[in-house]
Amino acid sequence: MKRVALALVVVVTTWCGQGVANAAVDPTPTTTSTTITPTQASVAEVSLVVPKNSGSGRRIVYSNRQLRVWVINGSGEVIRTFLVSGMRGQPLKGSYFVKNQSVSSFSQELEGVKFRFMTRFATGRNGGNIGFHEIPTKNGVPLQTEAELGTFLGSGCLRSSTQDAKFIFDWAKPGTAVVVVP
Repeated sequence: MKRVALALVVVVTTWCGQGVANAAVDPTPTTTSTTITPTQASVAEVSLVVPKNSGSGRRIVYSNRQLRVWVINGSGEVIRTFLVSGMRGQPLKGSYFVKNQSVSSFSQELEGVKFRFMTRFATGRNGGNIGFHEIPTKNGVPLQTEAELGTFLGSGCLRSSTQDAKFIFDWAKPGTAVVVVP
């Protein structure tokens, strides 16, 4: 069993060493001396696999089922991946393009709800904008924690940590492809 655990640590160390998953924000190695179970390693390996039929080239891919985002450079390499909170089935599966961005924004439906680093790319069922942004606040209080990312807590948009929302805001510009898969 110890031999298996060491092999899994090597896989995770290689994954972290390639600069995927938030390395742009925190270059500190994320591998520790704790034992990684096969389940934990499987999650790390799966998060690197971009869903099939998600386009090609420089793009952002979002899987509604996995509540995960992949940022892919022009060479087809995953340069960042992270969990988000969204709404089941929103936005609809398809290909989109970033429409516009704003450093700060607010909800037109929920009074007192504000958020930063909004990158809009789709329209929701009720006609509102859907985009990537940081976890919103209502009257200064976050509507969820970062630990709750990866759950269906959103109301249409894709909520992420402030660091991930800012990364998308800086990396994607109007016209950047966004592919939504189930």
